[in-house]
This record gives sequence, C-alpha cells and structure tokens, in this order.
Amino acid sequence: MKLGDGVEQAIHSVTMMAGLSDGGVLSAAALAEFHGVSPSYLLKHLQALSGAGIVATVPGPKGGYRLARPPSEISLLDIVLAVEGPAPAFRCNELRRRGPDPLPSRMFSRPCSINAAMLRAEQAYRDELKRVSIADILSDVSAMDDGSIERRSCAFLELHERKPGR
Repeated sequence: MKLGDGVEQAIHSVTMMAGLSDGGVLSAAALAEFHGVSPSYLLKHLQALSGAGIVATVPGPKGGYRLARPPSEISLLDIVLAVEGPAPAFRCNELRRRGPDPLPSRMFSRPCSINAAMLRAEQAYRDELKRVSIADILSDVSAMDDGSIERRSCAFLELHERKPGR
C-alpha cells in the first residue's frame, strides 16, 4: 500500500504543533517552510486535519493552526484517515463475475478469499496505527535525541509561533 506524501507531511506538522505553547499557533506557510514542502499542498492537508477535529484553526493575521486535542488523543490512524479518507486501500471489483466465462452465481455465497485476506491485513495495519499516538512518537524521538532535534524545533518555534490576541 502506498500512502500519499500528505500523510507524512500531516504527521510531521501535527508533531510540530505539539510543541506550541498554550494559545500559540503556526501558520501553514511556517509549517511548509520548516518541512520544505509546498505550502498549497500542505494547506490542503491541514484543512483535512481541521475537518477531522485534529487541529483547530485560528483566523486572522496572527492566526494559524494548533492541536485541537492533546497529543495522547491523536493516533496515527486519525491522521491517515483525515488525509487519505476512510475507504479501504483494497477494493474488490469481483473479477470472478467478469470475463468470457464468469463463475456461476452459486460461487458467490461466500466472500472472495482474496478480498477477505486483504481486509484482514488492512485491519491489522489500522489497529497498529490506532495504537500509536503523537505522544508516543514524541516520546520515541525524545529518547533518541542528542539535543539537536529539540534545539532545531525550539529555535523554529521561537521565530514562527504566533500568539493570537497578544
């Protein structure tokens, strides 16, 4: 299965927003700059995250994005579903019913074995993504960081974090 680039960008953006101070926001342009990605492409995914209730938007010249829920309550699955949508990766087109010699109707009393196997695999994949929260990712990164990741992120937030209403 291939996930779009937007999933990676969305996960990194949500992880970055977890470092904001109370009431702080980041603009889509700042997030795009930090990650070296297209602002318009990232904005599309930030809007999807907002629609899913993962991030909140603050309007206005000092507005931007911040987390709508604590990092411990945002799973990787939440982000993937917001960006990619809820449809399963594999969609059975019942090829058994096609072609010059389709199977007889009596063969369709049970689901296609290929479809069933693919759905089981997808459920395992989704279960694993659901198990991992943004807080877990932050903990893993912190455990292996020699200080360079934290310095880089803090320096960026110091320059780009907006405080609406101040």
